[in-house]
Amino acid sequence: MAAESTTTAAVNSGVRIFVTVAVSFAPFLLAMAVPRLLQLLGRSLGWYLRKKTEGRRSLLISLMNEEASMSQDKNLETKSTSSGEWQKVQKQDVDPDWAGIVGFFHPFCNAGGGGERVLWAAIRATQNKWPKAKCVVYTGDHEVTKDQILSRVKSRFNISLHPPAVTFLYLSKRDWVVASTWPRFTLLGQSLGSMYLAWDAFSLLVPDIFVDTMGYAFSLGVSKWLFPEIPTGAYVHYPTISTDMLESLDPDSKTGSQGVNAGQGVGIRGTIKKWYWMRFSELYSWVGSSIDVVMANSTWTRTHLTKLWGPWREVKDRRNPIPAIFPPCAVEELEQEIEISEESETKREKAMVYIAQFRPEKNHKLIVQSFAKFVMTGTDAAKGAKLILIGSVRDDHDSKRVYELRLLVNELHIKDRVEFQLDAPWPEILQWLQKASVGVNGMWNEHFGIGCVEYQAAGLISVVHNSGGPKLDIVVEVDGEPTGFHAETVDEFAEGYESALSVANPLAMRLRARQSAKRFTEGEFASKWLVQMDRLVAMTKSD
Repeated sequence: MAAESTTTAAVNSGVRIFVTVAVSFAPFLLAMAVPRLLQLLGRSLGWYLRKKTEGRRSLLISLMNEEASMSQDKNLETKSTSSGEWQKVQKQDVDPDWAGIVGFFHPFCNAGGGGERVLWAAIRATQNKWPKAKCVVYTGDHEVTKDQILSRVKSRFNISLHPPAVTFLYLSKRDWVVASTWPRFTLLGQSLGSMYLAWDAFSLLVPDIFVDTMGYAFSLGVSKWLFPEIPTGAYVHYPTISTDMLESLDPDSKTGSQGVNAGQGVGIRGTIKKWYWMRFSELYSWVGSSIDVVMANSTWTRTHLTKLWGPWREVKDRRNPIPAIFPPCAVEELEQEIEISEESETKREKAMVYIAQFRPEKNHKLIVQSFAKFVMTGTDAAKGAKLILIGSVRDDHDSKRVYELRLLVNELHIKDRVEFQLDAPWPEILQWLQKASVGVNGMWNEHFGIGCVEYQAAGLISVVHNSGGPKLDIVVEVDGEPTGFHAETVDEFAEGYESALSVANPLAMRLRARQSAKRFTEGEFASKWLVQMDRLVAMTKSD
């Protein structure tokens, strides 16, 4: 009995030791097992999506090849405004054998803004270098057909695409990435929404390369989770969250008076918001570390991405740091269409144009208020001056903003001095750029500012916000002389209008502005874009 009791005690002791050790190591085992399980789950779901969409992929390729064979247009070198530099791009070594599918994630592809110009110019460059490749755009623009979209691309941006090599797949829940859908925790909500849209996209078709051209980094994270072998690329117009945004919560910081959340980081609610933004920025940076190729649209964007993502992307960026690839602008066409000379100077009107979508961050209110103050000065420069607001209207929210701006114009008694040009086609915009004298921009931390480049290429004297791309990249000195003016407040903008319309030698400044714009041609964009696409295509071949 004693021996039996001793054996039982030993067994119980051994069990206790085993349980103790197991419990002690459980957190470490879970930490090792959970990522593996999540990875296995992602690969399994990816396999399921591939199998589900195999038939659609085969059918799509067949239809696109059939359309290509029926097409009478055998010349993929499309007519563009960048004829000279575009020819140079075409003479690069071309790999005509790569015939994969490039998926462009751009839920608002028919919006008609600067981001869309980047999308279409990128597709055109890709088509020209890889004629057999298929470009698929994932969009939520259900109300328009392929022909209507391509027609607008031509009329708005003067970009002609090869129709057989591009097609559109329609997402079902685009409203999930609209800010108004998430009145609380908007950043997180839109990011989760983009993840759902990415799943929606892959449920339609799994591409060979997945590129986001709108700034939905979390969609690329989903791609890497489901398909680790698919190369991912991001052209970032502006970070979802930036260090400037974080600093703007502090009312005592330099940016504490800027942005829609300026100075809101005080009190209990502000402390919670600050904590939430900090955690989100960490999550955003972690997701950004998974993207294979990252491109920034400006110095400002690259600086902020480097601050946020740099520590997470140390290995990836060691050999290929994030480049600043300026968006393509219609510089050559504007040079051809708009003369800058003593004769053309006599045809300029006292008109100031603001080319921008009617989005809240574009701050049209600031421009209208500062223009009213300028008119009230009654100076020689102000007499007869007009403000022309040119921009696209995406939805009912934009329409409401236009209505509110019209009310503001009436209240400020400048109705006869302000014109609204909504959804204006490119030829109409061109006419205004020919006869206007000044171009304005009112957005704080505009990530780049294609409109500002168009001002310069057209010979307009710019009055822009003293921040972001317009300050760092565009309205800069040429040969030590200014090409425009910077401002931040209503008073400063009013003074800027006065200065712009009172320049002693406007022709000289217009010529300097045009010279500055030559850095932003479509050819420059195409050549730099293809360098990054080469990297992505090479990754598909190495798999």
